[in-house]
Amino acid sequence: RQALTVALLLLAVLTPAGAASAAALPVVINTWAFRSAAETAWRVLESGGSELDAVERGCGQCEIDQCDGSVGYGGSPDESGETTLDAMIMDGNTMEVGAVADLRRVKNAIGVARKVIEYTKHTLLVGESASLFAVRMGFPYEDLTTRKSLSLYSEWLNQSCQPNYWKNVVPDSSKSCGPYKRREGVTYKEEQSSSQRSVQNHDTIGMVVIGVSGAVASGTSTNGAIHKIPGRVGDSPIAGAGSYADSTAGGAAATGDGDVMMRFLPSYQAVEYMRMGTDPTVACQKVISRIQKYAPKFFGAIICANTTGSFGAACNKIPGFTQFHFMVSSPLLNRPTERVVDCI
Repeated sequence: RQALTVALLLLAVLTPAGAASAAALPVVINTWAFRSAAETAWRVLESGGSELDAVERGCGQCEIDQCDGSVGYGGSPDESGETTLDAMIMDGNTMEVGAVADLRRVKNAIGVARKVIEYTKHTLLVGESASLFAVRMGFPYEDLTTRKSLSLYSEWLNQSCQPNYWKNVVPDSSKSCGPYKRREGVTYKEEQSSSQRSVQNHDTIGMVVIGVSGAVASGTSTNGAIHKIPGRVGDSPIAGAGSYADSTAGGAAATGDGDVMMRFLPSYQAVEYMRMGTDPTVACQKVISRIQKYAPKFFGAIICANTTGSFGAACNKIPGFTQFHFMVSSPLLNRPTERVVDCI
């Protein structure tokens, strides 16, 4: 038994991130090098918590830490200078989903999403009504604005509101701030520009947790695209886009330019590939390749794990983003470990 353990540990260390991973359960995998989130989720599992508990606490840790300024309060102010939150959590045993979008004045977005599962027959609550629901569930109203988010907003205003997410409007949105009105006589033209999403703005924590029995849960949390048009909702709180969990196949979570990625339901697609027996790394790569055909310059990545504990990741290669970092926790590793995959 000791020799087998040593062999498995060596295999885990020597396996390249892009190759098929050694499989063991339980496993926690999350986007980006958000180590404290991985450690928190792993501790929950070790202490006997459920897969949903691990996802909620792990993503919630990033909300507390304000991971990269793109998760939780005090980051990514919208056009009005307000920080709003999106989150979802999914139970792969029951296929239940709880999600919130455009959540205001409540910090623990994924906690509120969990309450949507537990106390309603709905899937997604949005905007001011989601905030009212949160208060009824016992969450306090708190200011999501900080000096940092105010500074980001002021700098953007001083740069003539560049970049922004408007097109075909007057005044010219590439040169000045609004308020904007639609331009008459517009002929639709497909935009081929690179993603406006900064590759330094990592945007979302996505997490997949698979327990010792193979039960799968997943979740996401984000404060969305910086300087977004108020009311914008990206991929993160959308089941099958931001994340997806199915205990008969596996789980996946996406990160990046949600306005592009949500159109392809990448997390759902990756899980379906794994259901057909595709290796998780290959499943992730196939999803990225499909999006590339329509948006070759999009910024994005995806993580995948199947019910044996095998995992993988893939990302789209663009200038400034050639590798994707993610975290993995499993019995084959001494501690939550950062892995890196080359983009395709």
